[in-house]
Amino acid sequence: MRTPPFPPAFATLAWSNLAAQSAEQLSLAAAPLVAVLMLGAGPGDIGTLTALQTLPFLLLSLPLGVLADRLPRRRLMLWSEALRCLALLSLLMVLHSSALDIVWMAALGFAGAVGTVGFSVTAPGLVSSLVPRTSLAQANARLELARSAAFAAGPAVAGALVSWAGATAAFSVATVLSAGALVLLFRLPGLAPADVGTSATRRHPLREVAEGASFVWRNALLRPVAITGVIFNSAWFALQAIYVPYAMRVLGLGTGAVGLTLALYGAGMIVGALATAPLMARLPLGRTIQIGPLAGVLAATCLAATLLIPHAALAGLCFFLLGAGPMVWTITTTTLRQSMTPDAMLGRVSAVFLTANAGARPIGAALGALVGSRWGTSVCLLMVLAGFVLQAAVILSSRVARLR
Repeated sequence: MRTPPFPPAFATLAWSNLAAQSAEQLSLAAAPLVAVLMLGAGPGDIGTLTALQTLPFLLLSLPLGVLADRLPRRRLMLWSEALRCLALLSLLMVLHSSALDIVWMAALGFAGAVGTVGFSVTAPGLVSSLVPRTSLAQANARLELARSAAFAAGPAVAGALVSWAGATAAFSVATVLSAGALVLLFRLPGLAPADVGTSATRRHPLREVAEGASFVWRNALLRPVAITGVIFNSAWFALQAIYVPYAMRVLGLGTGAVGLTLALYGAGMIVGALATAPLMARLPLGRTIQIGPLAGVLAATCLAATLLIPHAALAGLCFFLLGAGPMVWTITTTTLRQSMTPDAMLGRVSAVFLTANAGARPIGAALGALVGSRWGTSVCLLMVLAGFVLQAAVILSSRVARLR
């Protein structure tokens, strides 16, 4: 069946998403490079920086999910992107004043991540408002393809800019991209959420949060997806917490080579986004969903193998697999969630998943920093591998694996 054309507003949203994701990935990739080169940061410092940059996902996803079901979605996305742009602009000012330190980087990274959370919990409901449900999979694939391009370009551009032009250039480009996303959001129509009304606004926010969490937990298909996300992201960010210092000091990679290996993550995401539709046409849904967790196990095995064979190719393959497989997972599980969730709850349910998926990241980053600094990167890499094996076991033993 031929997919109906998407409305112009969806194209605007997709371009805004591309600019916003590019700004985020460029700044996230540049931050640890700048911390290591300019501040002499070690695994503990990088882990702390990563943890604080991702802490808003754990603390604020659920409150912002309630707002996403109460406020016009365009307005909340505008506020969120404006906050990210302001945080990047402030970081540029700190760089120019020569007052840069880990504390400033962590604090402004925290503020920018608050904007990312608001943007992320609002987007699924806005997509559902703009396109028919029969086209949700194709719409999600297009958005994820744009995000994949940002992941692919961001680390490589960050490594090149920091190496050739310094930290100021990298964060300047990120600020311009965030401002561009803000301009595009102004062009979106002022859509209101489907459930705004007097009864919804009178209910206590905690009751609304509990309703969304209960919906996910009681659903036999959504619950294992959420649990898998917690374990996967904990292991993934424990890996990220130690990767840059490990790659530069143990594998002997320069900033450009580190950026290239990280860029393969984005390249894998692009491959995964392009491959999802053909895979869904040929495989049962449960089999397609399994691809992400299994790819994570193989990726962690490749990086652990660098303890015996310290080669950049294995690190690059690890990040490629961590981009390709989980991208298939993201598109399929997002479509499943949107199709099963009432419109009036999409903000809260999306917030529950964001808390499960992204809120586990500061925990994983802090764990990676602790294990890496106390027992070394070898132990941390083995811990990461065990985490990826566990998350695959959860989804493979659930009803999700048998979906057709």
